Amino acid sequence: MTSHAANTVIVLDFETTGLSPNMGDRAIEIGAVKIDNGIVVDRFQQLMNPGFRVSSFIAGYTGITNQMLQNAPACDEVMDQFADFIAGYNLVAHNASFDQRFLDAELENIGRDYQGQFACSMLIARRLYQQAPNHKLGSLVKYKDIDNDGVFHRALADSEMTANLWLLMLDDLRADYQLTMPNFSVMQKLSRTAKASVPTYLKKQAS
Repeated sequence: MTSHAANTVIVLDFETTGLSPNMGDRAIEIGAVKIDNGIVVDRFQQLMNPGFRVSSFIAGYTGITNQMLQNAPACDEVMDQFADFIAGYNLVAHNASFDQRFLDAELENIGRDYQGQFACSMLIARRLYQQAPNHKLGSLVKYKDIDNDGVFHRALADSEMTANLWLLMLDDLRADYQLTMPNFSVMQKLSRTAKASVPTYLKKQAS
């Protein structure tokens, strides 16, 4: 999977009832953008009922209310569809460790799996945009002047902005380091490269 080009990925984002599936938290919304050869070809968005009420904090933070979730399909049903959607693709998320935890937990609940690997757009942005005030998605959208509709903390909107950020980072690698189209594995390694070593690493990849 990792040998695939970095411009063919699925960018995903979960909204959840809390921070940890180990503490009983569940997904309440999934949004994802499918990119083939740098072009968005499909999207996935679905609210899902976690089987219990969400807190007023989460409702306020995400804008997803208990009333909205009341008639939404159950997590298991949505995640079964989502497992089909992501089959055969590598995956990108902003703060990927969070989304990967929920993806793993929700798919484990229904006995499904996925073959793709994850890359974290936040960790990569920390290497490429070291002058940014911080590396939260909203801050990077502003810093790089990425087109957005002003909606944050809804899964599809955040996926769209992360997808735009991901494609912009690939453009910047081409412009700044003559790295025409890195493999996904190059992006994964970039996310783990010491900040001071980033130029050396990227020049080596381009040569």
